[in-house]
Amino acid sequence: MNFHYYLLINPAAGSGAGKKVAEKMIPLFAEKKLHYSIQYSEYPGHDAKIAEELAKETLVEWTDEPQESESEFPLLVIIGGDGTLHQVLNTFYQLDVAFPVAYIPAGSGNDFARGIGLPRNAEKALENILKTNKPQEINLLTYEEKVSDKQGVVVNNFGIGLDATIVHATNHSTSKTKLNKYNLGSFAYLFSILRVFFWQKGFPILVDIGGKQISFDKAFLCTATNHPYFGGGVAIAPTAEIAKPTIDLVVVERVNLFKILGIIFLLLQKKQMKSKNFHHFTTSRLRILSTVPQYGQEDGEDSQKQPFDLQLATKKQLFWCNVSH
Repeated sequence: MNFHYYLLINPAAGSGAGKKVAEKMIPLFAEKKLHYSIQYSEYPGHDAKIAEELAKETLVEWTDEPQESESEFPLLVIIGGDGTLHQVLNTFYQLDVAFPVAYIPAGSGNDFARGIGLPRNAEKALENILKTNKPQEINLLTYEEKVSDKQGVVVNNFGIGLDATIVHATNHSTSKTKLNKYNLGSFAYLFSILRVFFWQKGFPILVDIGGKQISFDKAFLCTATNHPYFGGGVAIAPTAEIAKPTIDLVVVERVNLFKILGIIFLLLQKKQMKSKNFHHFTTSRLRILSTVPQYGQEDGEDSQKQPFDLQLATKKQLFWCNVSH
C-alpha cells in the first residue's frame, strides 16, 4: 500500500522538544523518499484547527479492503506531546469522525507512548510506523462533565484533586520549561509534588462503579486512567491494561504525613496497592461526584477549580502502530 503522510507538528511541545524531533524526522522522510506534507501548529489550539481541516478535506476512514495499488492512503502523523494528541483526537471526537493516526512522541512526559508500548525514541517510533501494515485498536476514555457541560476523549487520565493540583502547579511554573531544555521534564512533576502534597486537603467524593456506590470523606487523589502511567512515568495503576475496554480508578485518602510518605515509598516500588488507604477499582462504567471545588486535569491539561459530576466510559481509536500489549 502507498501512503501520503500528513505531518502535524507542534514545535512548542515539550518546551521545544517538538521542534527538535521534527528537525530529525523531516530529513528521514525525505531520505526514505516518502510522500509527505507538513503543517506546523503555531499557537495554542492551532493543532485542533489543523486536525479539523484535515478531517473535512483530506483524511479518510480505514477499511480492511485492498486499496488500489496506485492510490495513496492519507495517514496523519502527529509529532508532539500527549497534549497535542489530546487536542487532535478531541477534534475528531467532536466531529464524530474516525481516522487512524500515527504518533511520534515529542512531549515532556510521553505517558501515552509508554502506556501502549510505543518507542519513545523518535527514530524508532518512525520505524514502527513504517513497518506497520494495518492500524491497531487502542482503548481511550470518554467523559461527560455535567457541571461545566463538557464532553471529550482522554488518552491518558482524568484526575481530580492532588494530581490535578500538581499538573496545575507544573503547567504554571517556570521549572518545567527550564528542565525540558535538558530533557528532564519529568522532574518538574516531582518538584510540584513536593510543593503541593503538603497543603492539598482531603475532600468528599462519591463514586459509582458499575452501579455500586462508594463514598470517601477525605479523598486526596482521584484519577481515572486507561493505562498504568501519569505524571511522566509514575505507575499510578500498575495493573491497568490499555488492551482492555475498562476504566481503572485510583482513590487515595488524605492521611497523616507519615502514611503519605509510606504510600509514596510503595508507589516507587509499584506496591501501592498494599496500602489500605490506596483504593483501586476496575470497571466499564464510572461516575464521580465532587461537591467541593477542586482542580481537574485531562491528559496534563489543567482546569480551574470546580465541583464535578463526571461520567466516564471507553471507546476505541485506531492507531498506526505495531505494538504488543
